[in-house]
Amino acid sequence: MSDVELVVVADEQEAAALVAERLARAARAGRSIVLTGGSTPALAYAEAARRESDWSRAEVWWGDERCVPPEHELSNYALAKRTLLDNLEHGPHAVHRIKGERGKDQAAAEYDVALDDHTLDLLLLGVGPDGHVASLFPNAQTLQRHERVLPAEAGLEPFVDRVTLSLPTLCGADDVLFLLTGEAKADAARRAFAEPPGPETPASLVRSAQGRTTAILDRAAAAELPA
Repeated sequence: MSDVELVVVADEQEAAALVAERLARAARAGRSIVLTGGSTPALAYAEAARRESDWSRAEVWWGDERCVPPEHELSNYALAKRTLLDNLEHGPHAVHRIKGERGKDQAAAEYDVALDDHTLDLLLLGVGPDGHVASLFPNAQTLQRHERVLPAEAGLEPFVDRVTLSLPTLCGADDVLFLLTGEAKADAARRAFAEPPGPETPASLVRSAQGRTTAILDRAAAAELPA
């Protein structure tokens, strides 16, 4: 599709390395970086810390979070702290954690205040097997809302309340970067990047309004995309 640059690489390790380099470059440039959860992003975070240990000019945000304590195994913040933040020589200028332990409504309100008029430069996103992105799930009412930050309910396991950036906020990022690996993501990749956009596949609705959108996929995830 003309609105997304598709980059297909051999395997998960190569995909993670490409994302790591993008993260490292953004950190050097002092960008505002939005992180996500997932096993492949975790690989990218560890590699990004090796490639650039000084993130002192950057700010770090999250696209969504589960309503759990920050040290919980389901926390996206905990994942990034363990794989990225704890491995930096100089941490980010600011770390804007979604305080999910306060409940979805209060956490969303507080994150909205923190976001204020900040510009989000590099936005890293995964795509669920069902096509969801951040915590925007297929055909959910949250897809129709325009507030910057939203409380949300889970559309799949684990059934934990969420806080998520809204569709307009995601699309407001200058540089949207999708990361998909594994054969379990092949169907979602096809629906997100090779079929008409629609609410049944929220990832198909996320495109940078003013900048660029890139999807980095390994061969397994790209298996159903047109040649």
